[in-house]
Amino acid sequence: MKNIRNFSIIAHIDHGKSTLADRIIQMSGMVTDRNFRDQILDNMDIERERGITIKSQAITIPYTSKSGKKFELNLIDTPGHVDFSYEVSRALASCEGVLLLIDAAQGVEAQTLANLYAALEHDLYIIPVINKIDLPSADIEGVKAQIESDLGLDPETAILCSAKEGIGVNDVLEAIVNQISPPSGNENDPLKALIFDAFYDPFRGAIVSCRIFSGQIRQNDRIRFLSNDATHKIEEIGIFRLARESRQRLSAGEVGYIIAGIKTVSDVRIGDTITLESNPTPEPLPGFKEVKPVVFSSVYPVSSEDYQELSDALDKYKLNDAALVFQKDSSAALGLGFRCGFLGLLHLEIVQERLSREFDQSIIMTVPTVQYHFLLTDGQTIKIDNPLYYPDPATIEKAMEPYIRASIFIPDRYMGVVMQLCLERRGVNSKINYPTPGRMEIRFDMPLAEVIYDFYDQLKTVTQGYGSFDYELLDYRENDLAKLDILVNGERIDALSQIVHRDRARPRAVQACERLKEEIPRHLFKIPIQGVVDGTIISRSTISPFRKDVTAKCYGGDITRKRKLLEKQKKGKKRMKMIGSVTIPQSAFVSLFKADKN
Repeated sequence: MKNIRNFSIIAHIDHGKSTLADRIIQMSGMVTDRNFRDQILDNMDIERERGITIKSQAITIPYTSKSGKKFELNLIDTPGHVDFSYEVSRALASCEGVLLLIDAAQGVEAQTLANLYAALEHDLYIIPVINKIDLPSADIEGVKAQIESDLGLDPETAILCSAKEGIGVNDVLEAIVNQISPPSGNENDPLKALIFDAFYDPFRGAIVSCRIFSGQIRQNDRIRFLSNDATHKIEEIGIFRLARESRQRLSAGEVGYIIAGIKTVSDVRIGDTITLESNPTPEPLPGFKEVKPVVFSSVYPVSSEDYQELSDALDKYKLNDAALVFQKDSSAALGLGFRCGFLGLLHLEIVQERLSREFDQSIIMTVPTVQYHFLLTDGQTIKIDNPLYYPDPATIEKAMEPYIRASIFIPDRYMGVVMQLCLERRGVNSKINYPTPGRMEIRFDMPLAEVIYDFYDQLKTVTQGYGSFDYELLDYRENDLAKLDILVNGERIDALSQIVHRDRARPRAVQACERLKEEIPRHLFKIPIQGVVDGTIISRSTISPFRKDVTAKCYGGDITRKRKLLEKQKKGKKRMKMIGSVTIPQSAFVSLFKADKN
């Protein structure tokens, strides 16, 4: 056990985490130059394109130190986005130390700080690493000053490296084996293993990634999951190399996988404790909680005949992603579909992208919403994530919406525009810190509903890409909420309804009407688009009709001849408007939750 090191790499997005992991794997000789590819631990196309890690990976790396000792380094990779913070916390709970990666050109950013606090909560040893030192814009001394003032770490212990060029990677490996302590735990105690990830294999079922804290586990043992008391017989255990490598047993301190005929990833709960059925542990490992969705949206097939295909695609997708929850839903405008819950906006985008790529689904997604709580006059409290079920306004005693604490890192020259953006989004309780000269941290309490639309895009726009953003969920607070309905040709389109703050209803309604006017094609009759709150029309746009020039054949003669033809046309248009139906294209639904153009 004293030759095992369990560690993770944590960083802000795009600070070189996957590149450093690539270089460590290459230097260990696990992969030849011929078979090597960038982002070797990222398996999905979407991860490679966006340069983010969505599904965390683990790998056991053999390493011989300068002193000639042989070590087993277990790298437990983590997703890099705030949506997956619970998975990150479970991966960190499986480690003894972390490499905190900081970009030499960008310096300390919002998620660098959030990740540091997460590592400190788990009492991990932290090794600061300054990456990308080969860049012309690298400011090593400035970043060292930030490490001391922002992070409270000793800047002299920071290791300088360039993962891309391979500079300093050996120093990083030496620091891992010399500074991070080996795992503790007794092989003879009852088995305690922490599940930090699970993924689906179409032939073997769910494959569980776990860290053994005490005891040992062998093939054919019967195991129990403590959260749901499910029992399974182990078919195969082993460790992660670039491919899975089976072993006869795993013991305390090791990281590996378990295959036990588990049918879906939903049967495995991240953060759960595994123990032996014959000799169970009396108490589980701390920190387990059920992951709850935060953002909700309805998904409909473009063609109603594809409903069964979409249902099958979601069932297959759920095998791989236990965080996605969905139930059947229907809409007068869009037909049958599903109401889905997501961990955040990035999670929503990933699900949408993967359904379209991997399952060839053409889908329409409604405007994303959050879950609201309503206290009614009869004392009952209801939770609503779909505007369709908004209660009668006369019965509402008070309405509450979820709040977050946003932490925004920016160069101080952008202070004015960022403050304005946060105040527009109903931000309160602002706090400002100046960690280093020229850089500032702004903290705001904001409603989550104001953030999920286009806040991140707007922040990047007003700060010219220099702003970084991180948030944590706080609580529910009382607010004056209203339901905004959109009428197209006098008909309410339920898929376009939104729950909004009453003060924001008018601008949101004007924006929705203008965007729909651009997206809905012209018809042969006039189409009014209206925003309605509590039965009052608060905004309107009109799509003008195609008109045939019925007076073209009248060349001269009395004006009454022309007027007669125009009156006849007017009556026809009126009749057509009463019986004609408006076709709303898919792009109209998508346009409502895109960022503002300004």
